[in-house]
Amino acid sequence: QVILKQERIISMGINPHRTENAEANLPESQEFLSGAEDKKTTRFTDFEGKTSFGMSVFNLGNAIMGSGILGLAYAMANTGVILFLVLLTVVAGLSSYSIHLLLKCSGIVGIRAYEQLGYRAFGTPGKMAAGIAITLQNIGAMSSYLYIVKYEFPLVIQAFLRVDNEWYMNGNYLVIIVSVAVILPLALMKQLGYLGYTSGFSLSCMVFFLISVSPLILAYICAKYTLHFTSSCFLSVGRHLVQMHWDPPTSSLTAYTIPILAFAFVCHPEVLPIYTELRNATKKKMQHVANISIAVMYGMYFLAALFGYLTFYGEVEAELLHTYSRIDPYDTLILCVRVAVLTAVTLTVPIVLFPVRRAIQQMMFPNKTFYWPRHIAIAFVLLTFINLLVIFAPNILGIFGVIGATSAPCLIFIFPAVFYIRIVPKEEEPLRSTPKILAACFAGIGFLFMIMSLSFIIIDWTSGTSKASSGH
Repeated sequence: QVILKQERIISMGINPHRTENAEANLPESQEFLSGAEDKKTTRFTDFEGKTSFGMSVFNLGNAIMGSGILGLAYAMANTGVILFLVLLTVVAGLSSYSIHLLLKCSGIVGIRAYEQLGYRAFGTPGKMAAGIAITLQNIGAMSSYLYIVKYEFPLVIQAFLRVDNEWYMNGNYLVIIVSVAVILPLALMKQLGYLGYTSGFSLSCMVFFLISVSPLILAYICAKYTLHFTSSCFLSVGRHLVQMHWDPPTSSLTAYTIPILAFAFVCHPEVLPIYTELRNATKKKMQHVANISIAVMYGMYFLAALFGYLTFYGEVEAELLHTYSRIDPYDTLILCVRVAVLTAVTLTVPIVLFPVRRAIQQMMFPNKTFYWPRHIAIAFVLLTFINLLVIFAPNILGIFGVIGATSAPCLIFIFPAVFYIRIVPKEEEPLRSTPKILAACFAGIGFLFMIMSLSFIIIDWTSGTSKASSGH
């Protein structure tokens, strides 16, 4: 077929190499596809997707998973188990639905760029709004990941080397070293699909985290109640679980719970780039990638939150790993868990950086072709800015709260819904059709969520009751 295609091109008097080069150098803003996805000739304009289904699941799962997993036990401590489980289920389901809306819009107009969907729906203001929300959300996410490095890495080094007051014990230096030695080289990859292996390794580190802390929690509870590893120990833990199911929120910091949950499931800026690079991509196949990734992270999130909550109850801090140091900061298992989580969040940063760089290119260089110096310069500037933010900002809780209450609802609820309403033709789905009414309600939920979350956080800050965990 390729030979016949080239012969037809030559017979028309066109140089095939020139045609291929012209396609490869199309501006990044012109990322359009044929509307007929069932045809094998469907192509992304600058390259053909080559990332496998499994690698795409790893990349999207790694984009979902991050430092949010360390804040969910804190959220559960402020809601109780049942309310937390209900909220987690609702947010996961809504995230999957919003991805469906994005993929539907992408299939109709043949665009696989979030910012360009905004441009198609509302022109330049729509593109700028989407780009700014993606930039804020992902900068907040990367900052929270590097906070983990800043405050956990020195403790790991101290435990292994039994040293103190050395220059390499300074978290600020360690953040810079990790950014330059690990994150920057991975962030310079041309395509997101190349990070599938590191994403798989990152997720395996978090699985190790869950496996490790589960028996540790049981041992801690049994030691606390002077029990042994017998059936009576398990019955005691079970009774305590039932009791804690009905605990009401006990802190004004419950205001942070829903923003933390929303923050934990934001992967929407990465969905369309991963869709672009998926091999033999269709909307149905990409939706399966999203559903599997969300389901896996749903289970991991709930287990991590439950384990951390049952260990410390109301004493759990905003960053779970730091709370575990109360047991024994030099315990071998805890140290291994710290290393695994540090590795996982470090390898997540390059995945999250790709959509930010793409958003900046769409906003500032919409008609430029791929250019290595610009590609490298944007990554370097972004990492420099994030390092400065991590070094000088006081704590991680504000990032979870504010970013989760603003850009997260825009990316999960509001933008996919309004893009869907604007992009899907009225001939196909009238404004009063059920899908568009559901999309309008979905956008309304996003606005309500944003207003309520910001109101609670502002009241909490102004009242002076916030227990922001300074130093972690």
